[in-house]
Amino acid sequence: MLRVLAVDDEEPALGELLYLLRADPRVRTAEGAGDATAALRRIGRALETGPDGDEGVDVVFLDIHMPGLTGLDVARLLAGFARPPLVVFVTAHEGFALQAFDLKAVDYVLKPVRRERLAEAVRRVHDLVHATAPAVTSGPVAPEQIPVELGGVTRFVSVDDIAYVEAHGDYARLHTDHGSHLVRIPLSTLEERWAARGFVRIHRSHLVALARIDELRLDGGTTSVRLGDTDLAVSRRHARQLRDLLMRRAGG
Repeated sequence: MLRVLAVDDEEPALGELLYLLRADPRVRTAEGAGDATAALRRIGRALETGPDGDEGVDVVFLDIHMPGLTGLDVARLLAGFARPPLVVFVTAHEGFALQAFDLKAVDYVLKPVRRERLAEAVRRVHDLVHATAPAVTSGPVAPEQIPVELGGVTRFVSVDDIAYVEAHGDYARLHTDHGSHLVRIPLSTLEERWAARGFVRIHRSHLVALARIDELRLDGGTTSVRLGDTDLAVSRRHARQLRDLLMRRAGG
Protein backbone atom coordinates (compact mmCIF):
# COMPACT_ATOMS: atom_id res chain seq x y z
CA MET A 1 0.00 0.00 0.00
CA LEU A 2 1.12 3.51 -0.83
CA ARG A 3 2.34 6.28 1.44
CA VAL A 4 1.21 9.54 -0.12
CA LEU A 5 2.01 13.21 0.40
CA ALA A 6 -0.44 15.69 -1.19
CA VAL A 7 0.67 19.31 -1.65
CA ASP A 8 -1.69 22.22 -2.40
CA ASP A 9 -1.85 25.77 -1.01
CA GLU A 10 -5.66 25.88 -1.38
CA GLU A 11 -7.12 24.24 1.71
CA PRO A 12 -10.44 23.10 0.15
CA ALA A 13 -8.64 21.52 -2.81
CA LEU A 14 -6.14 19.80 -0.51
CA GLY A 15 -8.93 18.50 1.71
CA GLU A 16 -10.84 17.07 -1.25
CA LEU A 17 -7.70 15.44 -2.66
CA LEU A 18 -6.84 13.85 0.69
CA TYR A 19 -10.41 12.60 1.07
CA LEU A 20 -10.28 10.87 -2.31
CA LEU A 21 -6.82 9.44 -1.72
CA ARG A 22 -7.70 8.02 1.70
CA ALA A 23 -10.76 6.34 0.20
CA ASP A 24 -8.57 4.39 -2.24
CA PRO A 25 -7.77 0.90 -0.90
CA ARG A 26 -4.26 1.07 -2.40
CA VAL A 27 -3.33 4.04 -0.17
CA ARG A 28 -2.02 3.25 3.31
CA THR A 29 -1.48 6.85 4.47
CA ALA A 30 -2.14 10.25 2.91
CA GLU A 31 -0.63 13.36 4.50
CA GLY A 32 -1.12 16.95 3.42
CA ALA A 33 1.18 19.97 3.07
CA GLY A 34 -0.03 23.51 2.39
CA ASP A 35 3.06 24.81 0.60
CA ALA A 36 6.31 23.72 -1.01
CA THR A 37 8.44 24.50 2.06
CA ALA A 38 6.39 22.22 4.30
CA ALA A 39 6.40 19.56 1.60
CA LEU A 40 10.18 19.66 1.25
CA ARG A 41 10.64 19.35 5.01
CA ARG A 42 8.42 16.27 5.02
CA ILE A 43 10.13 14.77 1.98
CA GLY A 44 13.51 15.49 3.59
CA ARG A 45 12.57 13.32 6.56
CA ALA A 46 11.46 10.59 4.17
CA LEU A 47 14.74 10.72 2.27
CA GLU A 48 16.75 10.58 5.49
CA THR A 49 15.02 7.44 6.73
CA GLY A 50 14.94 5.80 3.29
CA PRO A 51 12.00 4.30 1.39
CA ASP A 52 11.60 1.49 3.91
CA GLY A 53 11.72 3.75 6.97
CA ASP A 54 8.82 4.88 9.13
CA GLU A 55 8.84 8.32 7.46
CA GLY A 56 8.91 6.97 3.88
CA VAL A 57 6.89 8.59 1.09
CA ASP A 58 6.19 6.66 -2.12
CA VAL A 59 4.56 9.42 -4.16
CA VAL A 60 3.92 13.16 -4.01
CA PHE A 61 0.75 14.59 -5.55
CA LEU A 62 1.84 18.15 -6.40
CA ASP A 63 -0.11 21.26 -7.27
CA ILE A 64 1.82 23.46 -9.70
CA HIS A 65 0.81 27.05 -8.85
CA MET A 66 1.80 27.76 -5.26
CA PRO A 67 3.34 30.82 -3.57
CA GLY A 68 7.12 30.71 -3.39
CA LEU A 69 8.39 27.49 -4.92
CA THR A 70 6.06 25.96 -7.50
CA GLY A 71 5.30 22.28 -7.88
CA LEU A 72 7.66 22.19 -10.86
CA ASP A 73 10.44 23.62 -8.67
CA VAL A 74 9.81 20.91 -6.08
CA ALA A 75 9.94 18.19 -8.73
CA ARG A 76 13.24 19.56 -10.07
CA LEU A 77 14.73 19.49 -6.59
CA LEU A 78 13.55 15.92 -6.06
CA ALA A 79 15.11 14.85 -9.35
CA GLY A 80 18.55 15.53 -7.84
CA PHE A 81 18.19 12.79 -5.23
CA ALA A 82 19.17 9.17 -5.80
CA ARG A 83 15.87 7.67 -4.58
CA PRO A 84 13.16 10.33 -4.71
CA PRO A 85 9.45 9.59 -4.41
CA LEU A 86 7.39 9.43 -7.58
CA VAL A 87 5.55 12.58 -8.65
CA VAL A 88 2.00 13.14 -9.91
CA PHE A 89 1.00 16.68 -10.82
CA VAL A 90 -2.52 17.84 -9.92
CA THR A 91 -3.31 21.20 -11.51
CA ALA A 92 -6.00 23.34 -13.09
CA HIS A 93 -3.64 24.29 -15.92
CA GLU A 94 -3.06 22.20 -19.05
CA GLY A 95 -0.03 24.15 -20.27
CA PHE A 96 2.62 22.47 -18.10
CA ALA A 97 2.30 18.92 -19.44
CA LEU A 98 5.57 19.09 -21.39
CA GLN A 99 7.50 20.24 -18.34
CA ALA A 100 5.92 17.36 -16.44
CA PHE A 101 7.10 15.01 -19.19
CA ASP A 102 10.66 16.35 -18.92
CA LEU A 103 10.56 15.83 -15.15
CA LYS A 104 9.39 12.21 -15.60
CA ALA A 105 6.12 12.65 -13.74
CA VAL A 106 4.02 9.51 -13.51
CA ASP A 107 0.80 11.33 -14.35
CA TYR A 108 -0.80 14.75 -14.85
CA VAL A 109 -4.27 15.12 -13.37
CA LEU A 110 -6.42 18.14 -14.17
CA LYS A 111 -8.65 19.89 -11.67
CA PRO A 112 -11.44 19.57 -10.76
CA VAL A 113 -10.21 16.12 -9.80
CA ARG A 114 -12.54 13.28 -10.75
CA ARG A 115 -12.53 10.17 -8.57
CA GLU A 116 -12.06 7.86 -11.58
CA ARG A 117 -9.18 9.91 -12.98
CA LEU A 118 -7.39 10.04 -9.63
CA ALA A 119 -7.87 6.28 -9.22
CA GLU A 120 -6.10 5.79 -12.57
CA ALA A 121 -3.15 7.88 -11.36
CA VAL A 122 -2.98 5.88 -8.12
CA ARG A 123 -3.04 2.66 -10.13
CA ARG A 124 -0.09 3.85 -12.23
CA VAL A 125 1.91 4.69 -9.12
CA HIS A 126 0.95 1.44 -7.39
CA ASP A 127 2.05 -0.62 -10.40
CA LEU A 128 5.40 1.17 -10.57
CA VAL A 129 6.15 0.85 -6.86
CA HIS A 130 5.12 -2.80 -6.87
CA ALA A 131 7.19 -3.57 -9.98
CA THR A 132 10.36 -2.02 -8.58
CA ALA A 133 9.98 -2.91 -4.90
CA PRO A 134 12.49 -5.85 -4.93
CA ALA A 135 15.32 -3.59 -6.11
CA VAL A 136 17.34 -2.61 -3.05
CA THR A 137 19.92 -0.43 -4.74
CA SER A 138 17.56 1.80 -6.68
CA GLY A 139 14.20 3.35 -5.91
CA PRO A 140 11.05 3.34 -8.05
CA VAL A 141 11.74 4.90 -11.42
CA ALA A 142 8.90 5.60 -13.83
CA PRO A 143 9.37 4.48 -17.42
CA GLU A 144 9.70 7.49 -19.69
CA GLN A 145 6.29 8.78 -20.67
CA ILE A 146 4.97 11.54 -22.90
CA PRO A 147 1.77 13.54 -22.28
CA VAL A 148 -0.97 13.43 -24.92
CA GLU A 149 -4.39 15.06 -25.04
CA LEU A 150 -7.40 12.75 -25.33
CA GLY A 151 -10.78 14.44 -25.28
CA GLY A 152 -9.59 17.26 -23.06
CA VAL A 153 -7.82 14.89 -20.63
CA THR A 154 -4.02 14.67 -20.43
CA ARG A 155 -2.82 11.07 -20.47
CA PHE A 156 0.70 9.69 -20.45
CA VAL A 157 1.86 7.23 -23.12
CA SER A 158 4.87 5.06 -22.35
CA VAL A 159 7.70 5.52 -24.83
CA ASP A 160 8.10 1.73 -24.84
CA ASP A 161 4.63 1.47 -26.44
CA ILE A 162 5.56 3.68 -29.42
CA ALA A 163 6.48 1.88 -32.66
CA TYR A 164 7.31 4.92 -34.78
CA VAL A 165 6.91 8.69 -34.94
CA GLU A 166 5.82 10.73 -37.94
CA ALA A 167 6.77 14.39 -38.47
CA HIS A 168 4.02 17.01 -38.81
CA GLY A 169 5.87 20.32 -38.97
CA ASP A 170 6.45 21.45 -35.38
CA TYR A 171 4.30 18.52 -34.24
CA ALA A 172 4.88 14.76 -34.19
CA ARG A 173 2.39 11.90 -34.43
CA LEU A 174 3.14 8.98 -32.11
CA HIS A 175 2.03 5.60 -33.46
CA THR A 176 1.33 2.83 -30.95
CA ASP A 177 -0.37 -0.55 -31.21
CA HIS A 178 -3.63 1.05 -30.08
CA GLY A 179 -3.74 4.25 -32.13
CA SER A 180 -1.88 7.48 -32.70
CA HIS A 181 -1.46 10.76 -30.84
CA LEU A 182 -0.40 14.21 -32.06
CA VAL A 183 1.97 16.10 -29.74
CA ARG A 184 3.54 19.52 -30.06
CA ILE A 185 7.16 18.37 -30.12
CA PRO A 186 9.40 18.47 -33.23
CA LEU A 187 10.67 15.14 -34.52
CA SER A 188 14.27 16.35 -34.16
CA THR A 189 13.74 16.85 -30.42
CA LEU A 190 12.40 13.34 -29.98
CA GLU A 191 15.24 11.92 -32.10
CA GLU A 192 17.82 13.41 -29.74
CA ARG A 193 15.89 12.56 -26.57
CA TRP A 194 15.13 8.94 -27.48
CA ALA A 195 18.35 7.87 -29.21
CA ALA A 196 19.44 5.99 -26.08
CA ARG A 197 16.08 4.19 -26.01
CA GLY A 198 16.66 2.58 -29.42
CA PHE A 199 14.90 5.07 -31.71
CA VAL A 200 16.59 5.89 -35.00
CA ARG A 201 15.83 8.29 -37.86
CA ILE A 202 15.13 6.45 -41.11
CA HIS A 203 13.72 9.36 -43.10
CA ARG A 204 13.20 13.09 -42.66
CA SER A 205 9.61 12.22 -41.73
CA HIS A 206 10.03 9.11 -39.60
CA LEU A 207 11.67 7.98 -36.38
CA VAL A 208 11.32 4.27 -35.55
CA ALA A 209 11.98 1.97 -32.61
CA LEU A 210 14.61 -0.54 -33.73
CA ALA A 211 13.03 -3.26 -31.60
CA ARG A 212 9.76 -2.89 -33.53
CA ILE A 213 11.27 -3.51 -36.98
CA ASP A 214 10.15 -6.90 -38.29
CA GLU A 215 11.68 -6.75 -41.78
CA LEU A 216 14.25 -4.77 -43.75
CA ARG A 217 13.55 -4.84 -47.50
CA LEU A 218 15.85 -3.99 -50.39
CA ASP A 219 14.06 -3.66 -53.73
CA GLY A 220 15.52 -2.08 -56.86
CA GLY A 221 17.80 0.25 -55.00
CA THR A 222 15.16 1.34 -52.50
CA THR A 223 15.03 0.38 -48.84
CA SER A 224 12.01 0.03 -46.57
CA VAL A 225 11.13 -1.46 -43.22
CA ARG A 226 8.05 -3.24 -41.98
CA LEU A 227 6.66 -2.68 -38.48
CA GLY A 228 3.65 -4.95 -38.03
CA ASP A 229 1.28 -4.02 -40.86
CA THR A 230 3.07 -0.76 -41.67
CA ASP A 231 5.71 -0.24 -44.37
CA LEU A 232 7.96 2.81 -44.14
CA ALA A 233 10.49 4.06 -46.68
CA VAL A 234 14.12 4.48 -45.65
CA SER A 235 16.01 7.35 -47.24
CA ARG A 236 19.37 6.73 -48.94
CA ARG A 237 21.27 8.78 -46.37
CA HIS A 238 19.91 6.64 -43.51
CA ALA A 239 19.86 3.20 -45.19
CA ARG A 240 23.43 2.11 -44.46
CA GLN A 241 23.36 3.24 -40.83
CA LEU A 242 20.06 1.43 -40.30
CA ARG A 243 21.38 -1.81 -41.82
CA ASP A 244 24.46 -1.64 -39.60
CA LEU A 245 22.38 -1.03 -36.48
CA LEU A 246 20.05 -3.91 -37.26
CA MET A 247 22.96 -6.26 -37.94
CA ARG A 248 24.63 -5.33 -34.65
CA ARG A 249 21.35 -5.76 -32.84
CA ALA A 250 20.96 -9.25 -34.34
CA GLY A 251 24.50 -10.14 -33.29
CA GLY A 252 25.74 -10.30 -36.84
